[in-house]
Amino acid sequence: MVATVFRPLKLVVALAVCCCLLLAGCHKSKFKISSAQVSQVVLVSLSDPPSFNYAINDSPYSIFPFIYKGLIDENGLSHKLEPGLAKNWSISRDRQRITFTLKPGLKWSDGEPLTADDIVFTYRDIYLNKKIPTIWRDFLRIGNKEAFPTVRKVNDQQIEFILPEPFAPFLRNIERLAILPSHALRSSVFKSDANGNPQFLSTWGTNTPPEQIISNGPYMIESYTPSERVILRRNLHYWRHDERGNQLPYIERIVWQIISSTDNQLLKFRSGELDNLNVTPSIFRLLKKEEKRGKYTIYNGGLSDGFAFIGFNLNQARNAKGQPFVNPIKSRWFNNLAFRQAVAYAINRKRMKTNIYQGLGEVQHSPIAVQSPYYLSPADGLKVYDYNPLKAKQMLLEAGFKYNSQKELIDRDGNRVQFNLLVKSEDRSRIDAAVQIQQDLSQIGIKTALQVVNFNVVLRKLLSHRDWDCYVGAFGVPGADVEPNLVSLFWTSQGSFHQFNQGTQAGEPPLKGWVISDWEREIDSLFSAGIKELDENKRKAIYGKFQQIVAEQLPVFCLVNPMSFQAVRHRIEPIKYSSLASVFWNIDEWKIAND
Repeated sequence: MVATVFRPLKLVVALAVCCCLLLAGCHKSKFKISSAQVSQVVLVSLSDPPSFNYAINDSPYSIFPFIYKGLIDENGLSHKLEPGLAKNWSISRDRQRITFTLKPGLKWSDGEPLTADDIVFTYRDIYLNKKIPTIWRDFLRIGNKEAFPTVRKVNDQQIEFILPEPFAPFLRNIERLAILPSHALRSSVFKSDANGNPQFLSTWGTNTPPEQIISNGPYMIESYTPSERVILRRNLHYWRHDERGNQLPYIERIVWQIISSTDNQLLKFRSGELDNLNVTPSIFRLLKKEEKRGKYTIYNGGLSDGFAFIGFNLNQARNAKGQPFVNPIKSRWFNNLAFRQAVAYAINRKRMKTNIYQGLGEVQHSPIAVQSPYYLSPADGLKVYDYNPLKAKQMLLEAGFKYNSQKELIDRDGNRVQFNLLVKSEDRSRIDAAVQIQQDLSQIGIKTALQVVNFNVVLRKLLSHRDWDCYVGAFGVPGADVEPNLVSLFWTSQGSFHQFNQGTQAGEPPLKGWVISDWEREIDSLFSAGIKELDENKRKAIYGKFQQIVAEQLPVFCLVNPMSFQAVRHRIEPIKYSSLASVFWNIDEWKIAND
């Protein structure tokens, strides 16, 4: 998902993940209009957007936060829910009916009215449509059953959601869901292609003429040049105004430059060509020295709210051809708890914090951030794995592994223990972490090979092909420190990002031989209980138990949680940044100081 996904409609993803959009740019002089200069900022992505179709996108490299809004917004600093397309909402006493009233006069970027019909279409015909594989359905699933809300139109300005049972995270979950235009997309949803799939699945790809992509956010797409840039221009029909009645956004244009090398991004930022840069700990001290001369400020958002990890592919299923996703020999290792725990003891996270993150971070023990009220600390009973390679070796020997004369680890059948470490190519610190893990594991006789590929390829391997061994990655959904259910799409067995044991997804035939462990089912039950429980102390106990299971079973092992820094030019204001929200969450309020 990281995706770190960003806000509002931000899955880090994500998804997270935590995966995270990095911004910079190319020389501004290339984008000036000769007759009249327009205000603009130049941002950068590490990768091309894979699609302009919001519903089926699962990559963090997207421009959707700039072009779409949902019913609700979340303030990036206070985390309070605020009106978005809806001016207000009311909740029934039994908490099973939520009624939204839209702002008057809403329009799409093409001037067409935005009404309750668009909301019903987006939720009923897209997000809740089983023929459309979308990660957003996870945000609407209530518990572990196929239970979802229903939505109905009250009138042109009002919509009502009916829940089968109380669902505590509902409002925060739908804050992330964009509203899409019925008048532009309805026909594609209800028409089928040659394979019987909705035409919607191939609609609004990156080859679509920009004028056909309708938005409701502060910006709309002006042009896209693959591997170079996306240019966004101000949406003249955007609904938001400032206190004086001036229409937002103030900035006319955004240039979203595509530069896959973080080294090149750094060079361009230091030369004064870029408006913004994600500052990793490895370059923090260099940029901090140049802050005044470079006319920028490095904003400290505190510890990131996602989690970086190493995880094994525990999937024991087979593909449509009857072939196992994971080599059965490796699968036996990966599904051996003692093996996973030994690997955890073998990784020197303190060295990783010092050498790779320059001390600008903290060793992480739980997938829930330390700043969250739901965090379970080691002092309160969370199991931890401090670096202890001798204990790692002992655990492996007790589990039936052996060492040969070359001190190489072999299993009870004489197979050399070796596997691939999958890592995305766009993140230098992530690659460095994988290299250290490779070194650490070699000290206990395990041989690994780095598999460094583009993140869009990583996503396909994790979530579609399922053909990977071990992944060094990150995941996060902004706001999960406030509402831990937001990461359920990673942890529950039916979740779209349940990558360590990815099950059958929408539109797929059932997987053969898919095994769900008892502890996965227990995590399912805990998340199901958490969404119903309104007592905060009881919710903390529920999510505390979840953290204990993760720490004991180690489907993933948390690494280091880095500090979150963003460098932004002084000419841009106001900047309201925290690690829990993208620096761009209030981009419609940005002004260019010299304009």
